[in-house]
Amino acid sequence: MVLDLVQAASVCSTSWRIDSVCHKGWQPGGSLHQQAKLQKTSCNCGSMLVNNLLLLQAPISRLVVSQDCLLRWTGFSSSSNSIINRRLRIISSSSSHLQQFGIIKDDRKCNHRLRHPPTAIRDEHGLPDYVHSFENGGTNSREISQEKITARATTGASLAETVTTTEVQTLFVPPPPPRTAPSSAAAAPHQFPLEKSKEVDFTPPASQTPVAKPSQSRKSQPYVESASEKEAWALLKEAVVTYCGEPVGTIAARDPSDPFPTNYDQVFIRDFIPSAIGFLLKGEYEIVRNFLIHTLQLQSWEKTVDCYSPGQGLMPASFKVLTVFRDGDEANGTEEILDPDFGEAAIGRVAPVDSGLWWIILLRAYAKCTGDTSLQERIDFQTGIKMILKVCLADGFDMFPTLLVTDGPCMIDRRMGIHGHPLEIQALFYQALRFSRDMLVQEDGVAQELKRSINSRLSALLFHIQEYYWLDIHKLNEIYRYKTEEYSDDAVNKFNIYPEQVSKWLFEWIPNKGGYFIGNLQPAQMDFRFFSLGNFWSICSSLATKSQAEDILDLVESKWDDLIGTMPLKICFPAFAEDEWRIITGSDPKNTAWSYHNGGSWPTLMWQFSVACLKMGRPDLAQRAVEIAEKRLSRDRWPEYYDTPSGRFVGKQARLFQTWTIAGFLVTKLLLRNPEAASWLTCDEEEAPVDSCHVDMHPRWKKFSPSSNSNIV
Repeated sequence: MVLDLVQAASVCSTSWRIDSVCHKGWQPGGSLHQQAKLQKTSCNCGSMLVNNLLLLQAPISRLVVSQDCLLRWTGFSSSSNSIINRRLRIISSSSSHLQQFGIIKDDRKCNHRLRHPPTAIRDEHGLPDYVHSFENGGTNSREISQEKITARATTGASLAETVTTTEVQTLFVPPPPPRTAPSSAAAAPHQFPLEKSKEVDFTPPASQTPVAKPSQSRKSQPYVESASEKEAWALLKEAVVTYCGEPVGTIAARDPSDPFPTNYDQVFIRDFIPSAIGFLLKGEYEIVRNFLIHTLQLQSWEKTVDCYSPGQGLMPASFKVLTVFRDGDEANGTEEILDPDFGEAAIGRVAPVDSGLWWIILLRAYAKCTGDTSLQERIDFQTGIKMILKVCLADGFDMFPTLLVTDGPCMIDRRMGIHGHPLEIQALFYQALRFSRDMLVQEDGVAQELKRSINSRLSALLFHIQEYYWLDIHKLNEIYRYKTEEYSDDAVNKFNIYPEQVSKWLFEWIPNKGGYFIGNLQPAQMDFRFFSLGNFWSICSSLATKSQAEDILDLVESKWDDLIGTMPLKICFPAFAEDEWRIITGSDPKNTAWSYHNGGSWPTLMWQFSVACLKMGRPDLAQRAVEIAEKRLSRDRWPEYYDTPSGRFVGKQARLFQTWTIAGFLVTKLLLRNPEAASWLTCDEEEAPVDSCHVDMHPRWKKFSPSSNSNIV
């Protein structure tokens, strides 16, 4: 098996580790070509084996790996070619043309696709403690340290450098900032046991204005956690999933009364986001870092649905840690593997469009919280961001700047009539574009080209949502008076919306003060439902103007009984019933009126609501909501959702001890105590005027602009 690595004209500033290379495999192949063979190396870090060949500080243009050696590393039979292919990782980094190949960690218990071991204790020869011996030949670390690995560098003039194994320690990726244990007074009994906590500095960057300031009394007085918070932290700790002895996420639910958890025993990307924010707020960085690394390595797996492979860049909806027999033989022992689901096993086979967007948002939050940008600057992370962007920005048949998706691509993952351009996806898409633009390294042409595409898309998307998705009493009256069948570039009713499709409930429900973004917009179709997550995240991402953001919160306050009721928050309002339910949901028994995705109340939405409230200086609304929820959540055993119009009853099919219900409650409490941390998840308004994309919306105006005396035949 031969992999060509294109040589680099300059070396990336990020240092990469090379744990073991058989020195006998190096053969000169010209001034810019080398050949390398990999040999298995055992590891003394949690009884794990490390198989690394990562980019050294010298370009390697050709890498030769034998099929037998590759099969030996992965521990699969020669017939498992599809699985072997999934162990390959080829990463391209645009104009600098750096490519990376790595099969990282494999032993009798574990099978990693990427692993960056923590800084280990070094022996007297300066080698890390986890580099011990080759499987073949018995060469130990002391013997390796006396041998040399030759690499030819081409930075500037051609210059050959010799790197010994003892020098490899200088090529390690810098570890994250050191963590210091808090004082005994600040230590909490529920802190995550695998890593010591630290007091988080919530001071925002100098360039960003704090969204809110805590009172001096709140700063000086120690916070006493309630019984519900202590119980929630204990439950969240129990939901942690470990992979080869390290935390990598939290499962969706731990319901002891559910004998058939289906996929609730997996780690979902979207479900883990509130858990990750909670761990960051408590100073537990390791689990978030591990999650980001491992989900990135699952990105390029060659999954198929009905013999079709999704495009590169798609992130999985979830993954599960499986313990399997090595080579299918019990005598060979067991190993742990990560089994991702890209939608090929999901109910309805829905594609997880929001997974990659949430991953980008979490990556930025991690950097803002820890101050450590080395993770996002790594070449594999830079490439992962680019792959997500290329999928989202790919050309298609769509005429609008919004992202076109099928039904069920996000939190609402069942048929609920949100196919097309749902607001939730557009809000996440907009924020992911903005965060990606800030995180992309400006060293290569592809990154700069992506940034130009991002800027163009952001301007058009901002105008499109603010202009056409916004609804208040004045806009509703305008739609009510729409003329139809307009054929012109300057038509008022651009999407040919028929006034008769305006829902009757809306005329009485819309308040005089306040407004919101509608749920969806397509030709001749407007979805007038209020979707909580889409509207709240439009505030967080600054997709909404300041005035629109204030109006959204004003509407929530004026319609408190409808949207909050006895349990926050409605996932959408109102619910489909009778004929609408039968036609739109296909008579889905789980999505009956005021249940699950059809108007159910989801406590996890409190944390998105609290971020929006803190950004707009309205913590009182978030405080009211969490006080309502705290009275019931523990008593009701932390259910997934609630039913009925006011949310009085636990959902008829709701899982108990739902992890993101627990995490959403905890994040809301933590953010209210430390409101500056909301800046990790928010954007300031763009400085560019919205009107700048008017011409882009009408490209014919640029081609032909008739004067007053022009004659058109």
